[in-house]
Amino acid sequence: MATEPEGSATAEPEKRRMTRRSVLMAGTAGLATTGLVLATGALPVTNLIGDVLDTSAPAVGPNEVVIKYERVYSQCRKRDVDMVTILPNRVRPQELPVCLMLHGLHGNARRAAPTGLARHLIEMSADGTIPPFAFVALDGGDNYWHENQRGDNSMAMLLDEVPRWMRERGLGDAQGVPFACAGISMGGFGALLYGRRRNEAGHPAQAIAAISPGLLTSWREMSTRKAFKDTAEWASLDPLRNVDKLGSTPVGIWCGTEDHFIEGARKFIKLAKPEVAYTGPGGHGDPFYKRIVPDVLAFLGKHVPVND
Repeated sequence: MATEPEGSATAEPEKRRMTRRSVLMAGTAGLATTGLVLATGALPVTNLIGDVLDTSAPAVGPNEVVIKYERVYSQCRKRDVDMVTILPNRVRPQELPVCLMLHGLHGNARRAAPTGLARHLIEMSADGTIPPFAFVALDGGDNYWHENQRGDNSMAMLLDEVPRWMRERGLGDAQGVPFACAGISMGGFGALLYGRRRNEAGHPAQAIAAISPGLLTSWREMSTRKAFKDTAEWASLDPLRNVDKLGSTPVGIWCGTEDHFIEGARKFIKLAKPEVAYTGPGGHGDPFYKRIVPDVLAFLGKHVPVND
């Protein structure tokens, strides 16, 4: 029986550097912000402490990548969680549109993004291929982005707490709501579920991107994930059996033809007729993910809201 590999993506080789003040206690109660910034490949970085540039650090070139690591307390999950924010080139957070990035089974916020996401984000933003927007990843546990364990509700965290966290940081729309959600594997399942919940609430997302989404057709296999109480609960949440609940939300699906989720992906494509439906050579892993990153960004960029 095929099993989902740990994590949603393999992190790109990194060089890390600490700013002179490595930890800053933010004004918001219960929030600690670290000044750890990561360079993707050979790209230079902008040093950031909280939301303030560290002007004591040497100046860098125009193609910076800024990745912020924070710890926030989630009342919906009853625990501290990591929040990772990837900001595009030369953009200050001024109601910058946000796309959530959901990790896979046994993954976390720090491992949510596929290799090359930050690099392509700043390059495509800088040359005008896509409008600038940010990615935000959070720890969601292994519950397929719903309340499988009582009191640990990762979907409620995304819907109810993320907008407040985004408003506090000048991100998202005026209410701090992300315009889109993307995810890999279990995170792809979660992204589709998030799109459904947003549509049901009368505030649809502008785009949902699901990469190798964890769509299974067998309860025998899904039950090994221990993410649903029974087949009835799974059926009630399974995107394959609730396609209509996404409404008219634009959806993109990418899945490798050697991926063990390809059967579910093909079934979803047939039922939902998504705006983008790509199946091509590749398995369930970073070699496939990183190859399709530019296409995913182009799809999301097409749906970035434009401020008047």
